[in-house]
Amino acid sequence: MKPVISFEDFDKIDLRVGTVVNCEEKEGSEKLLRLTVDFGEEKTRVILSGIKQWYSPDDLKGKQFVFVVNLAPRKMMGEESQGMLLAAEGEKPEPLQTATPVLAGTVIL
Repeated sequence: MKPVISFEDFDKIDLRVGTVVNCEEKEGSEKLLRLTVDFGEEKTRVILSGIKQWYSPDDLKGKQFVFVVNLAPRKMMGEESQGMLLAAEGEKPEPLQTATPVLAGTVIL
């Protein structure tokens, strides 16, 4: 387990549901997929995720997942990633989804 953090630190994390409106392989990368994610009023963001060996773009397009949206942007393969897809660790990463569809941009409490 990781070290215990305060509620105040946890409360700083902005988790939201996003809808993947486009997904493509990141050119030149063996690991990255480039997701264009709709967050409702927050508009769309580009999020790079290292899950290419387990998922094709068609596996993700049109589906909703949980993302961290307030991480500092990070350059990967020359492109800025504007968030992080959350996934459970297992034989392969399992991107976190809601049980039923919700509005894009819905806050995770």
